Amino acid sequence: MLRSIKPKGTVIAAFLAIPLVWYIFSVFVPLIAALFYSFFDWKGGPNKTFSGLSNYVKLVHDATFWKAFGHNIFIVIVCILGQIGIAFLLALMINSRLAKFKAIHRTFGFFPSTISAVYIGMIWTMVYDYKRGILNYILNATGHSDAVQVWLNNKNLVMPLVSIPLVWQFIGYYMVIILSAMASIDKEIFEVAELDGANAWQRATKIVLPLIKNMLLVCITLCVAGNMKVFDHIYSMTEGGPGTASMVMALYGYKISFEQSNMGYGSCISVAIFVVSLAVIGLSRWLVNTAMRGKGVD
Repeated sequence: MLRSIKPKGTVIAAFLAIPLVWYIFSVFVPLIAALFYSFFDWKGGPNKTFSGLSNYVKLVHDATFWKAFGHNIFIVIVCILGQIGIAFLLALMINSRLAKFKAIHRTFGFFPSTISAVYIGMIWTMVYDYKRGILNYILNATGHSDAVQVWLNNKNLVMPLVSIPLVWQFIGYYMVIILSAMASIDKEIFEVAELDGANAWQRATKIVLPLIKNMLLVCITLCVAGNMKVFDHIYSMTEGGPGTASMVMALYGYKISFEQSNMGYGSCISVAIFVVSLAVIGLSRWLVNTAMRGKGVD
């Protein structure tokens, strides 16, 4: 009977094989399929015509795609500063000896990240609504009626406005991650630093930041990866409008693929999103590492 029991390593490998196969099937197979179809002029039907690199040549000269790419970069910068920056400050406050009900703060802070992105978009669309939105209501109530406007139709403000829900939703998510990293720091380090006269800013930048550097890099990677393919919020709030003022890459690929039935070029856009996202992630990590080394954070 004992001989029939497989070695421990084989059992572990068998259990790991299931999620590995599923990951390959759900991530790499669609990516390879998109790469394959990107070389065709394909409208989604049974017939497709090989077009070589024509889709990629078209993409290089596609002003709308590069405008959407710029919008994604804008959202990434805003979210790194807003999501991770504010989360870091809140984590410092909650981790303080003076903070009470820490578990409640973590729970309620994390709660928005569990809500569907489409619902978040709908909620903030109601906030910005011209007739019934709370923003215009406050402006009217405080005597600033001249500032009332159709907020999401303002081409100059629409990108910051659609970025705010993204920042609001995921502050708590990154706060919990940073708090978990800070929990591993020995409390005696803070006590000694406080006795030596270090203020809150010095403790945050000279102690906390160097010790949770790797976790912050993980947060930045997650933030960049998530916002380079952002779709739900924008689609439910503006659908990329007015015009293309809030168009992002994933939404542009969706419109090309399904609204214009140009699956070949849509697949090309999907491949491009994957490539530029990897490039931006690598660049962001290099910039953060360089900045930290410049400040003596190893």
